[in-house]
Amino acid sequence: MPLSTQSQADIDQYILIASLDNARNLSNILKAISSRDHAIFNATQNGLKVTVEDSKCLQANAFIQADIFQEYIIKEDTVGFQVNLTVLLDCLTIFGGSTVPGVCTALRMCYNGYGYPLTLFLEEGGVVTVCKINTQEPEEPIDFDFCSTNVTNKVILQSDSLKEAFSELDMTSEVLQITMSPSHPYFRLSTFGNSGNAHYDYPKDSDMMELFQCTKIQTNRYKMSLLKPSTKALALSCKVSVRTDSRGFLSLQYLVRNDDGQICFVEYYCCPDEEVEEE
Repeated sequence: MPLSTQSQADIDQYILIASLDNARNLSNILKAISSRDHAIFNATQNGLKVTVEDSKCLQANAFIQADIFQEYIIKEDTVGFQVNLTVLLDCLTIFGGSTVPGVCTALRMCYNGYGYPLTLFLEEGGVVTVCKINTQEPEEPIDFDFCSTNVTNKVILQSDSLKEAFSELDMTSEVLQITMSPSHPYFRLSTFGNSGNAHYDYPKDSDMMELFQCTKIQTNRYKMSLLKPSTKALALSCKVSVRTDSRGFLSLQYLVRNDDGQICFVEYYCCPDEEVEEE
């Protein structure tokens, strides 16, 4: 493969190298968080974490473990930079993002350190394209302080059931209300849109419910405009974990299986819009 013909001297200059036989395994997971132009990349020995934020109320994280990559070399404890995510996705799909069986775009992604561009070597059918994307110093991501010890309620659902709920709820609603309770209605999604109020309930013994752990009744509302981007991750995922903490902050963690059957995670954190008093 032409990418493998890069000289050792070329390779040695980089502090981060990540290679994939199938670039779709990166582009698909990045599309799941692409609600804003800029993304913060943080690389460690464990892999890549890519973060996108929206108005300090929403944070989306994509986790791509090191063993997803066919080659993953990092020469520092942590490497961070910020890039334009729209431009990066355009480059990753420069060959059209072919879904033809047996036809893949290979990727080698290289970074030389502060002030240098992110360099992509993309190869398909013997043709190599080199893209250089300007990087910026990464901003410090917001710490939502979402700690597992403060989680009050948690459910794990098969994604198909949540897709069905979103197709039936009124998406003209400004908010999505989530009720979680140890007793009826257990797990309820509610909208208040142009066509009236709608509720979608999940019994705790539903076949679609893999885990139900609720310790207190909690009802919170979240801005629909903030949650809509997470449906991109939902569409790719096979399971979703829904958690709320004592402050009403929401965590949506999506388990995504890539083209090669490997597992990646996408997580969304969202601030509550308002707390609803129980009647």
